Amino acid sequence: MHQLVSAQSTEVLTIRNYGNKNAELIIHEFMQFLSIPNVAADRVGQQKNAAFIMAMINKRGIQNVQLLDAATAGVPPAVYGEVRVPGATKTLIFYAHYDGQPVNPAQWAKEVSTFEPKLFSKAIDQGGIPISSPVDGIYQSDWRLYARGASDDKAGVMAILNAYDAINKSGLTPRCNLKFFFEGEEELGSPHLNEILEKHQTLLQSDLWIICDGPVHQSGKKQIVFGVRGDTHLDLTVYASKRPLHSGHYGNWAPNPDMMLVKLLASMKDETGRVTIKGFYDDVIPLTPFERKALNEVPSVDEQMKNELGIAAVEMQGVSLSEAINLPSLNINGIQSGNVGKMASNQIPTQATAVIDLRLVLGNDWKRQQQKVIDHIKAQGYYVTSHEPTDKERAQYAKIIKITADEDGINAQRTAMDLPIIQKVITAVKSTTNEQVVLQPTMGGSLPLFLFEKYLNAKTVTIPIANHDNNQHAENENIRMGNLFNGIETMGSLMMLK
Repeated sequence: MHQLVSAQSTEVLTIRNYGNKNAELIIHEFMQFLSIPNVAADRVGQQKNAAFIMAMINKRGIQNVQLLDAATAGVPPAVYGEVRVPGATKTLIFYAHYDGQPVNPAQWAKEVSTFEPKLFSKAIDQGGIPISSPVDGIYQSDWRLYARGASDDKAGVMAILNAYDAINKSGLTPRCNLKFFFEGEEELGSPHLNEILEKHQTLLQSDLWIICDGPVHQSGKKQIVFGVRGDTHLDLTVYASKRPLHSGHYGNWAPNPDMMLVKLLASMKDETGRVTIKGFYDDVIPLTPFERKALNEVPSVDEQMKNELGIAAVEMQGVSLSEAINLPSLNINGIQSGNVGKMASNQIPTQATAVIDLRLVLGNDWKRQQQKVIDHIKAQGYYVTSHEPTDKERAQYAKIIKITADEDGINAQRTAMDLPIIQKVITAVKSTTNEQVVLQPTMGGSLPLFLFEKYLNAKTVTIPIANHDNNQHAENENIRMGNLFNGIETMGSLMMLK
């Protein structure tokens, strides 16, 4: 069904054989799952998703299946189950999330419906066309399944559950106790995950959390990620005139909030892409020699990605993609003010707004990083407020900005690569392929993994399975069939951890 070099483990071959023989059943169940809308803010849809996962878990004979509620009422629950293995001395918890990002159907390809999963011959932007499910039950590696949540992160749920199915139904026995934890609020920033972890501390004890989320390396190689960046946001609104003005009558005289805002944003980075905010990098904890060695061995994909994305240069000259995601960053998510295109008019707007995204690495604190930005803005001569400016404030201050700061940012987390159980994880994943397994100190994206350390004193490691071009969080989200079935093998190898 899918191409992969000869695996080193006979157990992995057994799991692969199960996937090949049962591909049609696996994809049929996956399509049913994807048909349930899972937008994180839709509580009714989330209840339906949780119920479907519970049914899948029960069908597989997993025990102690239950919904783990937060202390706050009405929060989407985590779905839990466990497998106790006689004589096992270690316990692994497998994590994925079932909620997804919002969708704008108008932005999706006309052949694709957001919650009506559809199979394509390959990626749409590479000329893929809709195809029917194969009558012989054989799914080609490069086929894609399109739907919201297909890769982020219902593919993780399916890979984990079908890995256990393959082990159980093939007569194998896991070597560790297994626990399953499927969250329903990750795309909202996991605002109640801390409550769930604290409320169910005893139940959720383990030797290691295995996080199945995110994409494999851009080279297509499997990767193990030992940390994630933290994340927080600031909304900035610069004010000028109380009413919009004719640009001919008032241009050169009235302050322009668009110009003020872009100058302010430009002051935050230099020409080399380095953030110029005082102390922005000061509290970064450097990589260990072990981590630095792993980073140096990550295959370079910079030229591949520049070609794929249609860009001629990168922001931080002389810094590779792998190195860049191990640094804190400041990104502009969006800017909004006057109209453009056919709706443009000759006016000076009253205000301009931007949202900036701060990604954090180990050592950064999200509140402290926010304050560094705010202090920088004050140093540029701005009066900072948290409300709409009053007439008195307008008369007193030439440069006014309203800042709305996240109140639930998350910090970065990183697990040491040289821990004995981590070395076993590396060995297990390597048993699924003869190609290089990429060891990445930090993932570019963010997950609330520091909460597992804070409330459970737990270690985590992230094993992503999705294709790097899966369009997560955007239109035309998809999962490549080869990645899904390779993911089942990877999760299975970890359940057979020696």
